[in-house]
Amino acid sequence: MSLNLLKGIFPPVPTIVDEHGTLDRMGMGKLIDKVINDGAHGMLILGSGGEFCHMSHEMRLEVAEFAMQHVAGRVPVMLGIAAPGTAETIEYGKHAEKLGAAAVLVVNPYYALLNSDSIYHHYRTVAENLAVPVLLYNFPALTGQDIGLDVITRLAKDVPNIVGIKDTIDNISHTREVINRVHAFRPDFIVFSGFDEYLLDTLILGGSGGIPATFNIAPEVTGGIYQAFIDKDYETAFALQRKLAKLSPLYAIESPFFGVIKEAIKAAGLDISTHVLSPVQSLSEEKISEVKKILNILHLEK
Repeated sequence: MSLNLLKGIFPPVPTIVDEHGTLDRMGMGKLIDKVINDGAHGMLILGSGGEFCHMSHEMRLEVAEFAMQHVAGRVPVMLGIAAPGTAETIEYGKHAEKLGAAAVLVVNPYYALLNSDSIYHHYRTVAENLAVPVLLYNFPALTGQDIGLDVITRLAKDVPNIVGIKDTIDNISHTREVINRVHAFRPDFIVFSGFDEYLLDTLILGGSGGIPATFNIAPEVTGGIYQAFIDKDYETAFALQRKLAKLSPLYAIESPFFGVIKEAIKAAGLDISTHVLSPVQSLSEEKISEVKKILNILHLEK
């Protein structure tokens, strides 16, 4: 598969579940169809917003299988395969391979704080045991640990099957430094912005695109930023960035943001279940009102 297919907007698709925490196949299918019809270049299944961290082993396999079958090759799919242990991560990776995933996304092991050599060994072992392309997933706010610029650089030099990174770190200078270091010897290394509001900055710096959850709600904003940048229509890109700035406070309404994104998708017009997996709780009516208020601001500016 050409790495050019792993560029653009790859929204993280939430996992739609019913009140019992069971996969809602009809709702999940509707959302996948919407994302594709709205022009996404691909999608991420079982990312952070996909609630993989609160699923049983069996449910993770079920969600991956359903999503791949429903997408049916219409767009490339990245599957999240993260687990705290190397062997389990490889097991999920082998499953993703069998399903025909375009790539897998691997957040660094969480809970135990690892030294840099252990993080390097984990990623190298995973990538060397898989044929499917591997992307690093750096999200220190959730894992408690930054992968580290030196480790990222070493992996990009030493492991050809590690093809990119999703850099979810609230500091654009970190993404800048990843690009500066790695593109010096590997210019095709994929760099996705993890935080929506850094999409345009990442593109300007030479990155490949983004993985914005807000695409599920307002595809014309983050999708529009990417297209305007490609078209060199910078005035449009700047205007849409200002809209995104008013949409980004959605993420601060509740932690984690899983229910926020689902309520926003529903408020934006797609009738889906907004249930979340325990221990996360559904949003209160007050917080649902906050979601709708932010979306109304966006609507009034159209």
